[in-house]
Amino acid sequence: MEILINVLQNDRSDGEIVGYALDTLYNTISNSVDEDEEELSNGEVKKADESHLGEQFTEIFIKKPENVTLLLDLLEEFDFKVRWPAVKLLTALTVHRSTQVQQCVLVSPMGVSKLMDLLSDSREVIRNDGLLLLVQLTKNNANIQKIVAFENAFERLIEIISEEGGSEGGIVVEDCLLLLLNLLKKNSSNQTFFKEGRYVQKLAPFFDLQNNEPKSLDVGWSAQKVNNVNSMLQVVRTLVSPSNPQQATATCQKVIHQCGLLKQLCTILMASGVPADILTETINTVSEVIRGSKTNQEFFASVSAPSTPPRPAIVVLVMSMVNEKQPFVLRCAVLYCFQCFLYKNEVGQEQIISTLLPATADASAVTAGQLLCGGLFSQDSVSNWCASVALAHALKDNPSQKEQLLRVQLATGPGNPSVSLLQQCTNMLSSPTAKVQTRLGLLMLLCSWLANCQLAVTHFLANSANVPFLMAQVAEHVDEQEALVQGLCSFLLGISVHFNDNSNATFTSESLRNLITKRVGLESLVEKLVSVTKHDSYTMAAQKPQLRYTQPEHLLIDYEFTSLYKQLEGNLCKSVTSAEDAESKKTVEDHDNIVTQYKDIIRVQDNDLNELRGRHEALQKEHKAAELQLNEQSSQIQQLKDQYALMKAQGGNGDDAVRIAAELKELRESQESLRKETAEKDDVIQKLKNDLTIADAKVVLVDDSGVNQNQISEFQSSIQEQKKEIDELKLIVAAQKDEEQRLKVECTDLKNQLTQTGEAVPSGDNANIVAEKAALTAKHSESQAQLAQAEDHNSKLSSDNQKLISTNQTIENQLKTVTDTCSSLTTQVKKLEEEIGDLKDTNTRVEDEKEKFRKEAADNKQELDDLLVLLTDTDAKVEKYRSKLKELGEEVTEDEDDDEEEEDEEEDEN
Repeated sequence: MEILINVLQNDRSDGEIVGYALDTLYNTISNSVDEDEEELSNGEVKKADESHLGEQFTEIFIKKPENVTLLLDLLEEFDFKVRWPAVKLLTALTVHRSTQVQQCVLVSPMGVSKLMDLLSDSREVIRNDGLLLLVQLTKNNANIQKIVAFENAFERLIEIISEEGGSEGGIVVEDCLLLLLNLLKKNSSNQTFFKEGRYVQKLAPFFDLQNNEPKSLDVGWSAQKVNNVNSMLQVVRTLVSPSNPQQATATCQKVIHQCGLLKQLCTILMASGVPADILTETINTVSEVIRGSKTNQEFFASVSAPSTPPRPAIVVLVMSMVNEKQPFVLRCAVLYCFQCFLYKNEVGQEQIISTLLPATADASAVTAGQLLCGGLFSQDSVSNWCASVALAHALKDNPSQKEQLLRVQLATGPGNPSVSLLQQCTNMLSSPTAKVQTRLGLLMLLCSWLANCQLAVTHFLANSANVPFLMAQVAEHVDEQEALVQGLCSFLLGISVHFNDNSNATFTSESLRNLITKRVGLESLVEKLVSVTKHDSYTMAAQKPQLRYTQPEHLLIDYEFTSLYKQLEGNLCKSVTSAEDAESKKTVEDHDNIVTQYKDIIRVQDNDLNELRGRHEALQKEHKAAELQLNEQSSQIQQLKDQYALMKAQGGNGDDAVRIAAELKELRESQESLRKETAEKDDVIQKLKNDLTIADAKVVLVDDSGVNQNQISEFQSSIQEQKKEIDELKLIVAAQKDEEQRLKVECTDLKNQLTQTGEAVPSGDNANIVAEKAALTAKHSESQAQLAQAEDHNSKLSSDNQKLISTNQTIENQLKTVTDTCSSLTTQVKKLEEEIGDLKDTNTRVEDEKEKFRKEAADNKQELDDLLVLLTDTDAKVEKYRSKLKELGEEVTEDEDDDEEEEDEEEDEN
């Protein structure tokens, strides 16, 4: 084996020897046996334990993971002699050691992608063997399944199925469907991808059997077609399996209904000539498509069979279920369909029960309720069990229908009074000829009926024979099958105790407990209740909703009943064993509920009180802040009053007033000059703005035309000039600020002088001085207002200056960007020139090779002409020799001539 592996590693360029090595390894590892095996003298075929040997050789080969990687690399070879043996060898390795090969494929770079390329191979042999390899590799490996799915496997598989003829295709279609099953089964991410990729809609044409072949439903189906349709039905069931997440299942159910796939399945369901296997699987598929989906259940209820008169599909199915001549698996499938139709479907439950009620039952038409009653009381135990379970599903989680079913009356015979359905069920249960299967079905129906319905319990206890019968059944010593019946009888007794409203004085809860204690024993009853969950039939039924039984005798417990049993078992044990404890527990629970209510009230009041306290503290803080603000405002008002009184009492002399007037005149002149300077600065700023606008336009022109070096230089010089103007403007602003500071100092001095003058004036001066002082004060106020206006204008100039600086910075950034663009374009031009040079060199080499080929063609033509001349000379010599032979008397036959002519013609053709 090492030698063969070395050949694969070192002689890969030789496709023929690599193919032989792969074939040798495949024959060594494969389990196939040649047809021409040597036989021994006694007639037996000589066979080694090839399976064991194949596993050993596989172990040796995959001990080094690089060997598997080597095979994956060989899959890239297009040579048929290499690729096909590599696929077969990988398949054989996967059959023997799937886990190890899967791990090697996962760690190999692009390993799964190389395998997916096989599905695109134009050679069908390689494509089909690639399918088989992927089927083996995707088993029980979620990682490979996800990678294969995201390598567009769904699209490719559906294309192959369509190319091969869909349901009428061969084994390749079945292989594609098996791979689809591997990718979707128990893989929620792949199922989501399949649904979101709208591949569910692409499955619908596969089930359009009537359009694919008009008479396909009337003639016999081939075995391959049965396998294909069966596999596709399993693919659909995988998408809507009850084990999937509920949201994903509901979405797929909605899509299946919208794309018309459910309608096509119902058409197959009601068609004639469909094989029993396909019909059974179709019923199971429809069951899971409608399970828990209200829209799909309503659609299924509206489906009618193509009969005269038309009958609802559900009635036709129930007829098959209670018909003992139908195959057992088909009857189980119909029961599963009936259960799924009623699952979380209160409307459907009401429709079924209404067909049994006296006011609504139509005697002229066959209804599902009538068929169920007929199956319930037939001689076939399987029909009894199926009808009982079906009725139990019609009552599940629906107390109103349980009470309605109590109204059903049955006629036992001509002239005999009618009895209730409940009474007839208990009569059949107590019949000594009833089989175990029938009794189990009736017990499950009664338990489902009485659970959570006190009125039904009261009607059950009204028959005085029921409780003694159950007591006798529980107290007996029986075999294993009867032990299951005993457990369900104990369960029914517990329900009678737990849901008893004590309206029947003979069988109150307490009296029933006493009877159980005396006749059976509390511990014995509890033990029998617990033993039911340990029974094999119970364990098997609790796994999945679908009934997966092959023999009628295995049909004992229903899935939904196991759910009810788990729900009530603990409560029934407590109810039967401890009445006082239950009452005391109820009292304690009531007390706890009251305490909890008071705690909730106190908690709410505490929250309200804390909220009120917080509001009170906030209002106090606001009150204190308002008082402080009021005090501050009062003090400010008092200070203003004092200042006003002081100024009113003040005055001034004449000399000081004249001096102050002169200083105010100087301030006005200074302010006027400042205003002129400000106007000049406004003109400068406007000019700078115009220059900036021109610069922006130049930048746009530079961007559009591809930038020119002279324009960039002019742009830079313009920016330098603007910078100089900005510096000059800064100096002017600084000088203005100094002038403003000087004026502020002078104003302050003047104010101080006024104050001193006012203090120096005696109280007896005349009123003229006071009036002049007031005028001077007004002029002073006007001067201050003008000064404030000048300061505002100065701040505006500073703001404009700052904007101009930022604009200048923006222009510089734009210039930098333009420069970078120029250098980038220059680099690209150089690169293009280098590429053009390379192309010219390549063109020169091509011209040289072309000239060389021309010379070789001319030499070959010359040689061909020489050969033609030589051939002509040879023909002339042959003709000459033939003439000489004839002259010498030798015979030359025509055949030889013809042969020679044919040879000449062949040579000419060659």
